[in-house]
Amino acid sequence: MTELETLTPPVNLSEVLSALSLAMDLTEGQPEGHSIRTCLIGMRLGEEMGLDADTRSALYYALLLKDAGCSSNAARVAAIFGSDDHPVKWRLKITDWSRFSDAALYGIRSAGMGRSVAAKVRHVAQIARGGVMGARELVRIRCERGAEIVRGLGFPEATAEAVHALDEHWDGRGHPDGLRGREIPLLARIVGLAQTVDVFLMYRGVEAAIDIARQRRGTWFDPPLVDALLTWRGDAHWWDGLTTPQAARLVVAAEPADRVRQIDEAGLTDVAEAFAEIIDAKTPFTYRHSARVAAYARGIAEELGMDDAARLRLSRAGLLHDIGKLGVSNRILEKPGALTADEWTAVKRHPAHTWEILSQVRVFREFAWTAALHHERLDGSGYPWQLDATQLDLPARILAAADAYEAMTSWRPYAAPLPADTAIFLLDKESGLRLDTDAVAGLRRYLERIGAAETIRALPADPAIPQRAEAAP
Repeated sequence: MTELETLTPPVNLSEVLSALSLAMDLTEGQPEGHSIRTCLIGMRLGEEMGLDADTRSALYYALLLKDAGCSSNAARVAAIFGSDDHPVKWRLKITDWSRFSDAALYGIRSAGMGRSVAAKVRHVAQIARGGVMGARELVRIRCERGAEIVRGLGFPEATAEAVHALDEHWDGRGHPDGLRGREIPLLARIVGLAQTVDVFLMYRGVEAAIDIARQRRGTWFDPPLVDALLTWRGDAHWWDGLTTPQAARLVVAAEPADRVRQIDEAGLTDVAEAFAEIIDAKTPFTYRHSARVAAYARGIAEELGMDDAARLRLSRAGLLHDIGKLGVSNRILEKPGALTADEWTAVKRHPAHTWEILSQVRVFREFAWTAALHHERLDGSGYPWQLDATQLDLPARILAAADAYEAMTSWRPYAAPLPADTAIFLLDKESGLRLDTDAVAGLRRYLERIGAAETIRALPADPAIPQRAEAAP
């Protein structure tokens, strides 16, 4: 029996993606459930526009995956603005950035938040130099990457086009291509309106959400879509339902009944790999980190004689172990020096976020806890729960060793990568104390088996990365 025959029967893709969408909400600085509420709003618009089942299915997944590329521009946003990327992104969603005065005020308020006056002035000047083209490039990075991920998951081109064009505006002043009116794909027009409505719904309530759609009718948004939305003003019961815990159940039910997509074990792995790419795109320092941790964890499991099902669970845990890091600011993740107490507290929260997200995916619950334990140590010195050897099973111990080795042998903002043999030597010193002896020994055997050459990292494509790492204290 193969590993793909040992686990679960096909599951609804909507159930998996709606739960994982919480991670993308984190990255965009939005309240939990933003993607789910946007999906419900957009699907109602699609129904009122009379879309057929195939088109509504394409719309449904565009709504759930609209922010699939959101992590890819986080590093640039943090660098340009000199601020935490989450509040910068959130504030952008409530700003009419197509108006010069509003965009200028947004730049002034968002640049150098919490930093000195000199730093704020420097970043304001940097934003001004970038101008419209700089803003367009930031959107392009996110939209193109999001569309690539959607295509990679096998969705129709209409879904990818909607993700790519969701920030285009009816008057042609949007991004990334400046499309105007009906040049903008209909599904993108729906997604763009739906996401803005949810942002203002959570920011100032139903009336503000409806009013912002009315105010931007004919500039940002397609007039007939806004007209349909305006008729919902008195539907208090429906609006209330968007903000209840039942919204997660409602969004699964919102998928067109005769177009429900199901995936098998191979499909679940595809989803895990896609989200690993989203996770690792948060900062150039973690490029392919999750895929390598998954490979090391699976290799260790093979060396220790674990069965196919256990190896597959460990591989998926490795792919998704850092999903909680999408909620950590890039200014922290890319800081070359020592972290402050508050910054360290934020970092130590990310495994808890991993657990919170993965445990909501029914078919991922079997490895969610393992994924969340990758920073725990046998002597209780790890984080965030300070668990000890009596509370850490073998899969958790394997993942901890795999993650530690990968971090030590990769570029980080505070350190250059260590040679493979040096990293193993240091792990051996912690073997039996903080890390599991069998896991470290299994890692050594796996690395020997695949050949030392495969453990050597090529330098990152961005030349700034080794420079920063070498300059770090």
